[in-house]
Amino acid sequence: MDFGCRITAIGSMPHTDPSKACSEVSRYLKDIPAWPQLPGRSHLENMCVQFSEGFPGAVVRGKSLYIDRAQDLAKPLEEFYTAYLENDIDKYPITKDYAAGLYSFLDLKNLAPIAVKGHVTGPITWGLTVTDSEKRAIIYDDTLGDVVAKLLRLKASWQEKELSKISKNTIIFVDEPYMATFGSVSMNLSRERVVNLLEGVFGGISGLKGVHCCGNTDWSVLLETSFDILSFDAYNYAPSLSLYPAEIKGFLDKGGVVAWGIVPNDEPSIKKETVASLKDRLEAAMAPFTGNGVPFKQLIEQGLLTPSCGLASISEEAAGRALELLAELSANIRKRYI
Repeated sequence: MDFGCRITAIGSMPHTDPSKACSEVSRYLKDIPAWPQLPGRSHLENMCVQFSEGFPGAVVRGKSLYIDRAQDLAKPLEEFYTAYLENDIDKYPITKDYAAGLYSFLDLKNLAPIAVKGHVTGPITWGLTVTDSEKRAIIYDDTLGDVVAKLLRLKASWQEKELSKISKNTIIFVDEPYMATFGSVSMNLSRERVVNLLEGVFGGISGLKGVHCCGNTDWSVLLETSFDILSFDAYNYAPSLSLYPAEIKGFLDKGGVVAWGIVPNDEPSIKKETVASLKDRLEAAMAPFTGNGVPFKQLIEQGLLTPSCGLASISEEAAGRALELLAELSANIRKRYI
């Protein structure tokens, strides 16, 4: 696929009206639109709650989600594993109450993209965030910890099927902000377990698959997995990726793509940045790799541009400006280098 620093989004938007959010997406993200998650519209669109439907024992109460181990989970587990083994993705969809932005996006008539992007919360983040009634992260549960990646795999597969109605070229990002805690006392997961959990989700994605982490992490762990697109916060954490020049070179040489999250997602930074300043910042982020044997042309051709992370925490006006900067930056770079 011809990427060449085209643009897409991480996912979340600040809007409460899904049609307005989709209007912004179709206005700016013409080549690779992404459906908008709208946590401000409903707590059901929180990044963990949104993909919780069908998880055995899941309880959404108020704005909280937890797994009730006191329930008799034998039958729900049996039904789940049957669906999983039969790859019955239609048994575990993402319903409209949980993703109004997705359904509005699927109804858009004015799209003619080269690809379409979706997203699912990753098993590390979901499993460490969601707890049982004893406040124990569900990923450490001997029985239910195994369900996490399998359910997210079904959600990703279902989503990919729906998005393929817009474009045969699909991209699904697995969002893993909690990978920023890998190696700390707050994450008691081995390297092997992390890789296996991620591969459990990737196995359900037949199109292009990406990983997004918006903080410092051990990128070598993620680069052991089979994803095609590495998405990171290049605005705030560019040095974190530059510590792995050999691994990134190998990734690119195998056809991998780096999504540079170069447009900030906080309002003060959005207000002060210009296309010129962001271009300088992007080229500075790429410089350590060109200095280690990666051709600049390859970085551009195998690059995507995105906001640094989701845009849900800012105003609608600021989110629009972030996407506007992103589109103008991409046009500038493509005109100059492609």
